Amino acid sequence: MSYDESRVRELQAALRTKMAENKAIADSFKVEDGTVVVSAEQKSAFDTNMRDIREIRSLIDGLEQMKDADAWGREEGSSVAVEYNAKSAEAAMTAAARDLGFKSIGEMFINSQEFKSLQGGRNGANMITPWQAGVSLTNYGVKDVYSALPTGNPGSFGTIQRDPMVTPPTRTKRVRDLFPTRTTTAAVIEYFRQLGFTSAGGGTNNAAPVAERSGSSFAAKPQSSMVFVGEQAPVRTLAHWEAAHRNVLADEPQLRSIIDNELMYGLRLLEDDQILNGDGTGENLTGVLQTTGIQTYDWSDGAALPVADTKADAIRRAATLSFLSYYEPTGVVMHPNDWEDIELTKDLNGQYLVAVSVAMGGEPKIWRLPIIDTPAIAEGTALVGAFGTGAQLYDREQASIRISEQHADFFVRNAIVVLAEQRLALAVKRPEAFVKVTFDGAPEA
Repeated sequence: MSYDESRVRELQAALRTKMAENKAIADSFKVEDGTVVVSAEQKSAFDTNMRDIREIRSLIDGLEQMKDADAWGREEGSSVAVEYNAKSAEAAMTAAARDLGFKSIGEMFINSQEFKSLQGGRNGANMITPWQAGVSLTNYGVKDVYSALPTGNPGSFGTIQRDPMVTPPTRTKRVRDLFPTRTTTAAVIEYFRQLGFTSAGGGTNNAAPVAERSGSSFAAKPQSSMVFVGEQAPVRTLAHWEAAHRNVLADEPQLRSIIDNELMYGLRLLEDDQILNGDGTGENLTGVLQTTGIQTYDWSDGAALPVADTKADAIRRAATLSFLSYYEPTGVVMHPNDWEDIELTKDLNGQYLVAVSVAMGGEPKIWRLPIIDTPAIAEGTALVGAFGTGAQLYDREQASIRISEQHADFFVRNAIVVLAEQRLALAVKRPEAFVKVTFDGAPEA
């Protein structure tokens, strides 16, 4: 195909016509209060003409290249001319568009008075957006994107931000913290409990000064008797489980972590309750507070004193009972509300009676004894004792998480069981080493 100059002229004429039409469309843009308003119909016609202009320019460029190629084939060294002609054609088109007065949206923005007031960017700190600069795009092409919100799922545009789940708060202190760690491989812990010399039904302490002889006979030494009773502390199982879909846990690793942590935390809550309050029936541990032989002290016993006892006084008097049993107390368990009463106790001058170090964030202690304040013990009750000496906690199997599909028809349903389990035993070997304090019935001054 040879170069057709008449065809090029026809295309150039069509190009000028299209550019003139676009100029007319641009001139028809309305200006309201310094803002250029473009309707969807105007934009559609403008964009259609621009597509035609680009197509006509492409055809003209192609024909010009054919002309250059044809000339190069006939004349040596014409490659420079081809490059020059291609560039001049593009420059000519740009000049033609400029002559016709066509302006793009960007050019209208740059030529606006608001943009010129920025003084070439020197007022960049106050730079405004195109729509603030008098070029309104409110109606510019909105209907070309969509006429209404889409249906189905997703039903709206925009990205989704998913924040991490916030788990419930947990107890930070545990009754277990007062016990030294011991493990066992047995299913039952057997031990002998020695009854004290002065306990009811127990042995007697007949120790006494003895002379060397009585007359011609050597003096006989008195005999004391000790009574032992055999006890058992069976290992008990604490457990619970949750069902979950395998795909859900695979897609949401955080959910798996939450399930594991919550199941383990549930075991800790049950463990605290069993150590203190287990009634020993069925598969329950025998908790310290439910063990026969522990001592008791009532806060109201201090009512007859010249100055009525505070709750802190009651704790100290209970500790004395443990000392008198020859077991030095190592800790106190009480409800947070009772511990709050002790910490906030003031004298007549408004000075706190508890050590200042506690109020300043030091280790919670009273009478040198560490405090475990936990809702696991009932409000109005406290436990003072020699934990780890008077009683011992044994771990048969520490708390762990297991997962299995072998439950009912879980395998065919892609479901799994997440099981949390632990096995432990509690042996209260010296009940008299513990004192249960009751705060009901406050003493009156």
